Amino acid sequence: MRFDEAYSGKVFIMSRATGEEADAVIYGMPMDWTVSFRPGSRFGPNRIREASIGLEEYSPYLDRHLEDVSYHDAGDLLLPFGNAARSLDIIEDYTDELMEKGKFPLGMGGEHLVSWPVIQSVYKKYPDLAVIHIDAHADLREEYEGEVLSHSTPIRKTCELIGAENVYSFGIRSGMREEFQYAAESGMHMYKYEVLEPLQKVLPNLAGRPVYVTIDIDVLDPAYAPGTGTAEAGGISSKELLAAIHAIAGSELNIVGADLVEVAPAYDHSEKTQIAAGKLLREMLLGFVQ
Repeated sequence: MRFDEAYSGKVFIMSRATGEEADAVIYGMPMDWTVSFRPGSRFGPNRIREASIGLEEYSPYLDRHLEDVSYHDAGDLLLPFGNAARSLDIIEDYTDELMEKGKFPLGMGGEHLVSWPVIQSVYKKYPDLAVIHIDAHADLREEYEGEVLSHSTPIRKTCELIGAENVYSFGIRSGMREEFQYAAESGMHMYKYEVLEPLQKVLPNLAGRPVYVTIDIDVLDPAYAPGTGTAEAGGISSKELLAAIHAIAGSELNIVGADLVEVAPAYDHSEKTQIAAGKLLREMLLGFVQ
């Protein structure tokens, strides 16, 4: 699918008609081929689009309106069911095109492994890239049950690609002992349990750097986001996650791309998860895209 291809399905609220006229492109990465617990995040992007229709177009947090940002919802990428390697190649090729055209990539997952090819693509253009990772899980495994392409591995792969010292993880409250040992010994920056307070301390150190932001919805406590594949008790509130997005937006970072992953709507009949995700994406659009 071309980055500016017309899309006849549901779109995120106030999407522009084509990618050519847009500064940012929203796209879905509907893959959940490697999940280790509950599948269904491949249905996340479209349910987030549906929930976005209930949003106001104005953000009182940022005093910006969606009409102030030019963005295009390109729809979901067509990914071959069950073929993780080919799916990742498609995502990377698509993001390469966005980067070549100077578009801001804003992805919707899908499992967290979909962030890996996007980070690879962004790194090609920004070799001094840093990554802000907000998540309940460390995602630092080298493999899961013998499979190196797993949703539990993207941050380990990112550390090995861009240097562990350039990776900043927040809100982490779950992982193998070995993952926490790797975090302590590798030079990466892991902040357990909390997000906003440590993030505010770190942001000045990243001033001027190109930064990619990846957010797993399961950083939220299941009370706020039960609709996810691997829910983890003891998380943060949606209010804190919004404040974290606003802190990033108000910093001197050069945000060059972002994603929000792991919304699995089948496990949340109240729709609070996709409603939260829609609002988070609205704030990311208004805060990260200038």
